[in-house]
Amino acid sequence: MVAALPSIGADLGSSAGVAGVTAVYLLTVTISTPVLGKLGDLLGRRTVFVVSVFLFAVGSLACAAAPSLAALIGARALQGLGGGGLVVTAVSALGEMFDRDELVKRQIWLTGTFAVAALAGPPLGGFLAAGPGWRWLFLVNLPISAIALMLGIGSLPHHRQPGVLAGFDIHGAVLIAAAGAGIVALGSSHALVTSPLWAPVVALAVSVCAVLFLGVERRANAPLIPLSLFSRPALARSIAVTAMTGVALFGTFTFIPLAISAGTGASNGRIGTLLLALTIGQLVVTSTFSLAARRYPRMTAWGHLGLGLGVAGMALLATLPLLSRDGRLLATSVAIVGMALAGAALGLSMQAYTLLGQTTAPRDSFGAAMGTLTFARQLGGSLGAAGFGWILLTIPDRDQALAVVLALATLVILAAAVIAPRSHH
Repeated sequence: MVAALPSIGADLGSSAGVAGVTAVYLLTVTISTPVLGKLGDLLGRRTVFVVSVFLFAVGSLACAAAPSLAALIGARALQGLGGGGLVVTAVSALGEMFDRDELVKRQIWLTGTFAVAALAGPPLGGFLAAGPGWRWLFLVNLPISAIALMLGIGSLPHHRQPGVLAGFDIHGAVLIAAAGAGIVALGSSHALVTSPLWAPVVALAVSVCAVLFLGVERRANAPLIPLSLFSRPALARSIAVTAMTGVALFGTFTFIPLAISAGTGASNGRIGTLLLALTIGQLVVTSTFSLAARRYPRMTAWGHLGLGLGVAGMALLATLPLLSRDGRLLATSVAIVGMALAGAALGLSMQAYTLLGQTTAPRDSFGAAMGTLTFARQLGGSLGAAGFGWILLTIPDRDQALAVVLALATLVILAAAVIAPRSHH
């Protein structure tokens, strides 16, 4: 998708606002996950899945037919609502349908699916954008959505609680949407996070919404995010660690290419090639985990291993901007090893703490728990991007600023390792 943005901007005659195409999708995915996760508890996974596929397909068709950039951004918002529902429903349905041993076995299929998407997606997107046109990036979703719909209707659980929508937590949904929108906006808009006026205003609004949300959740009959989830130590710690790894690993994606450029002096094309180390590290460790976890199923140990790899990888990357005078070969080696470790940490920690959440979440609030876990990761990434971006602006020396950002990300992962669950209880 990112590779097609220049073509989209040129075709629709509005290159300046083309970043909104990705930002609005991130926004609606983020705010829809906790809401649709809770609705899955109330209406059943199958119902929410069908609605999510429909929204995603209609949004994709509207994107393909968009006559202007404004129309495309609106269609991407609709597509993101469906995308958020697909993510949280898939994770929730797996945890509802299978026990822990079967969940570990099915990681092989999940890893294989991710590998195909990660490796084939960018080249296919580039081919479609350069060949038949960027609109086909969205049209290819239609047959995939049709297949997913047929499979989901026949296999997903459908346990509906009667008369539940009358007590749905509408106030909580509005507040979490407002808070999530503010955080994502800060994390995705450089102009906003650097504004001396609007950045504090948005930050204050997010804080007020968060405080009001906690008050609403305490009183709600069917809270969007039941505070009782946090009375389960393993689940509460898994959510906290997921948020912190989101800050450190997702929140630094924008800055790693800058660190590579500073340390190696590589061109944009070569940086793109070097970034494959992130994907390769993630695929290797997740494939290994999928096989080894069947024999060694202790998720807390796997989680700590993932966090340890993250500390090592981000610490190496933190040295990268300061290596420009020590030779490009050394800097390139540090970049490759650091990114491979960081990618491995991302893949392993995501799988371990998702599985831990699936096996410790209460059955009656399973979708809410999975929505909270996903929401924590996405908001962590936005908070990290905003906070690290602000740090980059406040330190005059760019290389030192990048080193500080990546060093702080290392400390965040280290703190996550300290609070990470050590048992399932």
